[in-house]
Amino acid sequence: MTILWSTLVIGGISLAFGVVLSLANKYLTVEEDPRIDAVAKMLPQYNCGACGTPGCHAFAVEIVAGRAGTVKRCKPGKMETTYIPIVEYLKQHPNPDGTPVNIKI
Repeated sequence: MTILWSTLVIGGISLAFGVVLSLANKYLTVEEDPRIDAVAKMLPQYNCGACGTPGCHAFAVEIVAGRAGTVKRCKPGKMETTYIPIVEYLKQHPNPDGTPVNIKI
């Protein structure tokens, strides 16, 4: 009988934690701007830190937010394969309010 009760108690606790985790996943999810992933994929993915950020993803966040100033901060990037495609992509995909992203080559 002791084994049955302990199994029921642990099963109930597990069920309660599962419900709490699924509700937290549903209501506490933070959605990231999809443009960040697109810009990060256009960067060379060296994660060298030469741009002054910890990696390419962090630099992509700054680019999309308009805080990077210039895309040329990415030292391993090339004009034809990195800088121009990023600027063109951001011209085609402005901010949600319709304003352009403040970024230069």
